[in-house]
Amino acid sequence: MPTVTAIMQARMGSSRLPGKVLKTVSGKTFLEHSFERLLQSKSIDHCIIATTTEPADDAIVELATHRKWNCYRGSETNVLDRYYQTALKYPSDIIVRVTSDCPLLDPEIIDLAVNTLIDNINYTDYASNTLPPRTYPRGLDVEAFTFKSLKQAWQKATDLPHLEHVTPYINSQPEIFNSISIQHSSDQSRHRWTLDTSEDHELLSKILNAKPNPTHWLEILELVANNPGWEAINATIEQKKI
Repeated sequence: MPTVTAIMQARMGSSRLPGKVLKTVSGKTFLEHSFERLLQSKSIDHCIIATTTEPADDAIVELATHRKWNCYRGSETNVLDRYYQTALKYPSDIIVRVTSDCPLLDPEIIDLAVNTLIDNINYTDYASNTLPPRTYPRGLDVEAFTFKSLKQAWQKATDLPHLEHVTPYINSQPEIFNSISIQHSSDQSRHRWTLDTSEDHELLSKILNAKPNPTHWLEILELVANNPGWEAINATIEQKKI
């Protein structure tokens, strides 16, 4: 079986909600909620936090050290290089990309992405639930891709957006990289469960106070449906464009 390494990018810098990943809810930081869910994935061999060399991110390293979690420090702005260097430190056939501002990550969806890629590994480079048309709530995002494709992107990408966001180079070259879109049976993409603004913080705090332990995403969907008004808290927030 291929070796799989999951890399969760995390940093304290955030233009809309500074220090967001170390804000706490239900007795834990958002980073801890995210990483604990990642660790529940059955398909992953190594889980790594990839932060930056900026002094502000010493706090992330201290938390990772305290929790005995693997952590690597790299470039703040060239996230593609940070991922590639992390992957070199933990050699693997498949890389999984998730972010620390997604405290409701679902290990079953992560496993679905990994296993979809593995099942089609002879002709597929990338599998994700972020490809259009999106059907999952934002905040359950997972990308699985081969180390070979990551290396190609690292070697060839030069445009700033391709360096800042890891996978846009892969997604912009369909003639080189074959991709599979993972979709749910119904469109739930209107839901926003990622942490980037004060409104996101308010909604996620309500959810995590009600469901502090890792919970299947469909149960969270039901929780939100049973609490009129929750979905509207951050409904007007627009995702930042790449």
